[in-house]
Amino acid sequence: MSLVVQKYGGSSVADASALKRVARRVADTVKAGNDVVVTVSAMGDTTDELISLANAITAAPDAREMDILLTAGERISMALLAMAIHAEGVPAQAFTGPQAGVITTEHHGRARIIDVAPGRLEKAIAEGKVAIVAGFQGLHPETQDVTTLGRGGSDTTAVALAAALRADVCEIYTDVDGVFTADPRIVPQARKLAHITYEEMLDMAASGAKVLMPRCVEYARRYNVPIHVRSSFSGLEGTWVVSDTEEGDPMEDPIIAGVAHDRSEAKITVIGIPDVPGTAARLFEAVARADVNIDMIVQNVSATATGLTDISFTLPATRIDDAIAAISGDHDGIGYADLVTDSSIGKVSLIGAGMRSNAGVSAKFFAALRDAGVNIEMISTSDIRISVVTRADKVDEAVRAVHTAFDLDSTEGEAVVYGGTGR
Repeated sequence: MSLVVQKYGGSSVADASALKRVARRVADTVKAGNDVVVTVSAMGDTTDELISLANAITAAPDAREMDILLTAGERISMALLAMAIHAEGVPAQAFTGPQAGVITTEHHGRARIIDVAPGRLEKAIAEGKVAIVAGFQGLHPETQDVTTLGRGGSDTTAVALAAALRADVCEIYTDVDGVFTADPRIVPQARKLAHITYEEMLDMAASGAKVLMPRCVEYARRYNVPIHVRSSFSGLEGTWVVSDTEEGDPMEDPIIAGVAHDRSEAKITVIGIPDVPGTAARLFEAVARADVNIDMIVQNVSATATGLTDISFTLPATRIDDAIAAISGDHDGIGYADLVTDSSIGKVSLIGAGMRSNAGVSAKFFAALRDAGVNIEMISTSDIRISVVTRADKVDEAVRAVHTAFDLDSTEGEAVVYGGTGR
């Protein structure tokens, strides 16, 4: 008997018929001789609708109350799914994140899981029940307030539960058949990957691939939790996300795992900053105090006559106001002349562990962008990734050009997107 943790995204539980389909899949997994724990997201666009309601009430909703509001979506899903599983003749019990023992930091809207105490889940499993857990949420132990984990938090909840329960596998169900070499909504000829390493998947997720969230993959890598990404709309084998391959493993053969893109970032350029030791530290310390994550950073060569330079960096577009406020608050200490923001950017990334041992990848990447007429504004690299920033309206064209240049296009027909959201 295996212990399987399954996670179903919003498109997989979008309505009553979808919930019944998921319930049948869960029941079949139980009847095959497995213990099952399920994590669910809110139904369809419920979270977006709740956010819209809050914004209709006030332009600045309180973070604590927002968390209480948003967790309602997952609670609805968990209760309805438990009912649907009962209707399939399998006992089930629903739990909120706090009831399931998910302990988090206190940051409302972007909390992190710090521990899982799965006692109540283990008891339910021992009683032969399917434990249904509301994803995306937990409890801060000191304030006793409910918190949310941010977008994609249900993925992280599922992997954290799998680690705490020592599950054999964590199945992430979405509306595509696995992890593809590019977003099949942009590249219909994208190929499904049979396997991908944690390292490659982490870079894919961090670069904008929405099938898994970075924190989910990092948690899985830390606790060596095998992830099976598959569709809740088909019975096909999906993509296995596993530990680094051993030497000689055929998984090492592909040079490139895929092409990812991201339109959710913005760029800030700090103009006329003194090019002296400590200034950059002062700038990014201010940003860090606002708890804003930085992605790419570029510093220009300083002007000889003035000794001043410009520093540009990218960050989540949703945090641009926080970053500007933090930098402006230390204007005199940093000593810059002006701030310029740009929200019309996009990032395109090429990821593959084979880059380490294959020459010419960068040349082919930049040549593909050149031939597609895509201008590059910023460049960032690691040993398995090359990322560039360009105009947002050029992203789709850039992704398709790079995907074709590296012979990633499938010859077996177009990829199927069942739900249309990628989650």
